[in-house]
Amino acid sequence: MSYPPPPPDGGYSGESAGPQKTNPKATWALVTGILGLCCAPIGIAGIVLGKSAQTEIAASGGRQSGAGLAKAGFIIGIISVVLWILWVVVSLATGGFSYNFETN
Repeated sequence: MSYPPPPPDGGYSGESAGPQKTNPKATWALVTGILGLCCAPIGIAGIVLGKSAQTEIAASGGRQSGAGLAKAGFIIGIISVVLWILWVVVSLATGGFSYNFETN
């Protein structure tokens, strides 16, 4: 009994295995998350971009990488926003913000 010859592509079907591309949103999520530590409203962009990148990477079926970057940007963005909120609350509680509404 003889078997048929193997297919010419080596038996692999589907797309060829090429290098994965890093999702650009994942990179920007990390950058904006880190910048959010200095300027907290930018951390919100890190949260949004990180979640969006995680969704795109999961939907790409392994064609994109950067899941760790996206997760780090998301987490650092959350930390920056929480620290900003704590700073505002502490400043209000200790009188860090004081306004003089008296007019002469």
